[in-house]
Amino acid sequence: MNLNTLNTNVKILNVALADDDEDDRMLFREAIEEIAIQTKLSTFNNGQELMDYLTLPNILLPNLVFLDLNMPIKNGMQCLMEIRKNPMLNAMAVAIYSTSSSEKDVEQTFINGANIYINKPNDFRKLREAIEKVLQINWQYHTSNLNRDNFLYRI
Repeated sequence: MNLNTLNTNVKILNVALADDDEDDRMLFREAIEEIAIQTKLSTFNNGQELMDYLTLPNILLPNLVFLDLNMPIKNGMQCLMEIRKNPMLNAMAVAIYSTSSSEKDVEQTFINGANIYINKPNDFRKLREAIEKVLQINWQYHTSNLNRDNFLYRI
């Protein structure tokens, strides 16, 4: 088997991350690079940058979007609501990725259609494990059985 044949059989997971914290974006990128799943990661400094990108014509939409809740200009909740209202975007899986563990935040993101809520771990190994588990989820199955018990990912 030559290299070209091999590359056409590999499915690349297209992932986007919107997070205003540069260190968090860097750690996320490092963690995703250590995972054995082929991914293409696009990062955005805030929700507005992400939404501007998602609405460009002829782009390959991400399979999964990680949204920080607390960002300037446009926060994660605003992005989530826009994504779910847009027929071109609403099929994307959305993971809330936040330092907030507020019950209100978890509840609001669940109600507004996020697929999973992940508290940002403060340990790199746990971060890598959490990202890997989320990337391995069969989103069609997960979304059809979504409930409060499987929404909040506990690390």
